Amino acid sequence: MGEMTKRSRGFSRNASLEELLQQINILLKSANEALVVDAQERFSKVLVMGPLRSGTTLFTQWLATTSLTAYPTNLLSRFYGAPLIGARIQQLLTDPRYNFRNEILDFNSVIDFSSENGKTKGALAPNEFWYFWRRFLPFRGLDYLPDDELRARADLAGLRDELNALANIFEKPFSLKAMIMNQNIPVLESLFDKVLFVWIRRDPIFNIQSALAARKRQYGDIRTWYSFKIKEYPRLKGLDPLESVAGQIHAINRSVQSALESVSEHHKLVIQYEDFCRDPSAYYAKIVARLREQHGLPPGRYEYTGELQFKNTNRWWLEEYTRQQAEQAYATISVDQRV
Repeated sequence: MGEMTKRSRGFSRNASLEELLQQINILLKSANEALVVDAQERFSKVLVMGPLRSGTTLFTQWLATTSLTAYPTNLLSRFYGAPLIGARIQQLLTDPRYNFRNEILDFNSVIDFSSENGKTKGALAPNEFWYFWRRFLPFRGLDYLPDDELRARADLAGLRDELNALANIFEKPFSLKAMIMNQNIPVLESLFDKVLFVWIRRDPIFNIQSALAARKRQYGDIRTWYSFKIKEYPRLKGLDPLESVAGQIHAINRSVQSALESVSEHHKLVIQYEDFCRDPSAYYAKIVARLREQHGLPPGRYEYTGELQFKNTNRWWLEEYTRQQAEQAYATISVDQRV
């Protein structure tokens, strides 16, 4: 989530939609609570971690096309306060099991691997689902709290139960972006026995360029902070945009790396964006193997039939800074002990 700063026209929120969704979710709250009763952990959760603009949206789109996991769709995201009811409605409208004489097939759109600052198009395209996460996390000012404080104040049991119940409704592992907790991974790990943390990494220089470009698209300039306000935000927000973004990318990667060092191998997977673009099938096999190790995947044959490769978008085109300036900024920030 960005600062409360005026967004570019294409990214402005629809106030009427926001109001309608709030009303619907309030009305459905009690019905949603009735479905949480089935919250046994039967299937794995695949939690996508890593910096903004590192390839997480491409990864979640790709994983969605494999049908290996369920995931929050744009349709399901409308029910952020009552996702279990939303999941049932999605099944009613899109699941072939409930198709009657092809009356409703309009929602089954194709995922085309395009996105704009993480936003996708199509009812069944993956959604970032941040409204859902924020129901359970008491973040104010910063999108971070020390682990002990977060355990004391957050509704972690509610988060755990709804994610387990979502997986049970879809009868398969449930995958979603979890970068809002990049700096609280130990808390997140404590909620599940069957979990796979997928850390998406990208060449930091091109990650920096993409993050600067996202600022410009979202707000019309590169000076405004974009994405979650990490714990280093107070120090980074006033720096030159290049230094600010370099520090942002570095701090997130450092937090994720540090936390995952204590996570067992079958509960984590590091995916380098450039390697993923070159051979996504190799990572599909690794994900299947991890989920099988956890006994969090239904029995069956899981043969890869997806994309053979993706175009790597790593080339320098930003006008405001040179690639050499970005390299110097990242090298400098990497040795700064305060970030």
